[in-house]
Amino acid sequence: MTVILLRHGRSTSNTAGTLAGRSEGVDLDDKGREQAAGLIDRLGDLPIRAVVTSPLLRCRHTIEPLAELLCLEPLVEERLAEVDYGDWTGRKIGELAKEELWRVVQAHPSAAVFPGGEGLAQVQARAVAAVREHDRRLSEEHQGDALWVACTHGDVIKSLIADAYGMHLDGFQRVTADPASVSVIRYTPLRPFVLHVNHTGGRLAAALRAGPPPKSDSDGDKPDEPQQQPTEPVPSSDAVVGGSPD
Repeated sequence: MTVILLRHGRSTSNTAGTLAGRSEGVDLDDKGREQAAGLIDRLGDLPIRAVVTSPLLRCRHTIEPLAELLCLEPLVEERLAEVDYGDWTGRKIGELAKEELWRVVQAHPSAAVFPGGEGLAQVQARAVAAVREHDRRLSEEHQGDALWVACTHGDVIKSLIADAYGMHLDGFQRVTADPASVSVIRYTPLRPFVLHVNHTGGRLAAALRAGPPPKSDSDGDKPDEPQQQPTEPVPSSDAVVGGSPD
């Protein structure tokens, strides 16, 4: 199974330099709305089977144009919500950078617990559990590999990528997840493979298309005959020695 981790588009809080957290009513700004519309060109031609989203407004508005194009109803997943920053919520980033806890968040995030909120280790645990559960569910529903989108937040995405890399949470600040970026993880029975991180360019790689190519006429099928969709195979858990030949 392959998940596209999509960070919400630029928000009014991003441009104001404040820590939005779970504040009510934080929406996309004009640039963020453009980024949401641009997902149609970036991801719209991929065989996406499901869309899951954080309950927060900026995520729901980011995924709406793509979900409408794909005729998919986004499933709201509370465990993909933004970090509960507690007393830090709504404060200026410049002010927070002077707090002693800021240094812990930078250098030892696994020990960081926000006053009145949650710890980053808790965030990773809930997010990883959510993604892996949805991944198993979709694998059973589609009987093989399938592509799906999870729209969530920067620190949540960074913690998921750290887990997929087998990286300690204390190294997750080395990962970048810009607004409207996509990062891609393919889960297999033995290990995850990180395919993209912080992709902000045009269309995502065609290699993300799951399943074998359709049969050609040389296989004996008549051109006007409808073909049965092949079952999409589960990707191998083995890494190619020497690197992929593609």
